[in-house]
Amino acid sequence: MRVAIAGGGLAGLTCAKYLIDAGHTPIVLESRDVLGGLVAAWKDEDGDWYETGLHAFFGAYPNMLQLLDELGIADRLQWKKHQLIFNQPEKPGVLSYFNVPDIPAPFNVIVSILRNNDLLTWNQKIRFAIGLIPAVVRGQQYVENMDKYTMSEWLKLQGIDEGVNTDIFIAASKALTFINPDEVSSTILLTALNRFLQERYGSKIAFLDGSPTERLCQPMVDYITQGGGEVRLNAPLKEIALNADGNVNHFVIRGLNGAPDENLTADAYLSATSVDVMKALMPKPWAEMPFFQKLNGLEGVPVINLHLWFDRKLTDVDQLLFSRSDLLSVYADMSNTCREYENPDRSMLELVLAPAKDWIDKSDEEIITATMDELKKVFPNHLIGDHPAQLLKSKVVKTPRSVYTAIPGRQAYRPTQVTPIANFYLAGSYTLQRYLGSMEGAVLSGKLSAQAIAGGLQATDSSTGSNAAEKPLVNV
Repeated sequence: MRVAIAGGGLAGLTCAKYLIDAGHTPIVLESRDVLGGLVAAWKDEDGDWYETGLHAFFGAYPNMLQLLDELGIADRLQWKKHQLIFNQPEKPGVLSYFNVPDIPAPFNVIVSILRNNDLLTWNQKIRFAIGLIPAVVRGQQYVENMDKYTMSEWLKLQGIDEGVNTDIFIAASKALTFINPDEVSSTILLTALNRFLQERYGSKIAFLDGSPTERLCQPMVDYITQGGGEVRLNAPLKEIALNADGNVNHFVIRGLNGAPDENLTADAYLSATSVDVMKALMPKPWAEMPFFQKLNGLEGVPVINLHLWFDRKLTDVDQLLFSRSDLLSVYADMSNTCREYENPDRSMLELVLAPAKDWIDKSDEEIITATMDELKKVFPNHLIGDHPAQLLKSKVVKTPRSVYTAIPGRQAYRPTQVTPIANFYLAGSYTLQRYLGSMEGAVLSGKLSAQAIAGGLQATDSSTGSNAAEKPLVNV
């Protein structure tokens, strides 16, 4: 079976990989000159990489880990010490560590919380632990039902005070969803907490040993092409052309640089674009259908990723760090965490600015200036004084519409991979699956869509979006 796939991000490439495994022939169409979608990366004039986002891999990403294992590239993940690190804006230069011992879950995470005396008082720890019990013991259906509350509202219902919200969940919310806990659906964070609490290595973090474009996407392309599939760059989808019965007749690929448009026919068609692009491409007859009308309830969240190269080392921390400042979300010194970016003498900080809605239209210079002001609180000994570290260069990557904005009530708008159109399917982390908008969500959606196209398992469970074929989490 020949399958046309619009979108060369993780969802589209994953779907193509599993279609190859099932004996089918995928043709992946990527509109840009680089693969990866929200994990795309580029080289600057000096040969240094800069990326769409700061991409950390968690132990609670079973589908991603399985995919890497099947591609033979699992060794490209550099696993870090099992710990979560938060900066403390009120204590410049001081970090707070949650060191997770190697004991069964959920006791490992509980012990790490009990041992941390920087962020939480004992009363807060007890209230925090009691408050999380319903999310752990009452199952995924309870978590799904909490979609009507923001995370801040849910915490108040559990009697967890504002201090815990400020100290822990602001950083976690911005890191996972790019918005604050008074905006994000509690279902999203509770789902992540469940995975972290129920899996021994769920909160363990890894970084790829190089750029996602070369070290993750290219092996997928190689696998697809070696299996008889095709991956095409600079092939933007212009139109989804329909038959009289409303099914897809062909994809129209926009011709570039004066070239004519091209019609691509296939047995099945998949949109693995973002939800915002899918809404723009939707044929008018589909727009009246309730299934596709749901997409109007979803919208991508703005995200800004920054890369800052300094003339000296600012830190030797080899880990992802969570920020509790108003501006920053997560950051890492990639010269420590990533083998290809390694530099023993200089730092390259990669940072996510979130929430970004008030910054997405500002100039790069304004964004960098504000970020440097924040970093002076994080690295006062290096960026303040008579001889501060010098910023050598910077890159700002803006994504006006990234993963879907996970505000309360959005679960009901997330579509299944199977659509009412007999030969048309959806993939992308915004589609219904058990994970939030993330690399893991994109990979799982691609796997589910491939299963549906190949006539295997049902694309999703109606309540959780679970995948019966998930491989158990491996020891990482």
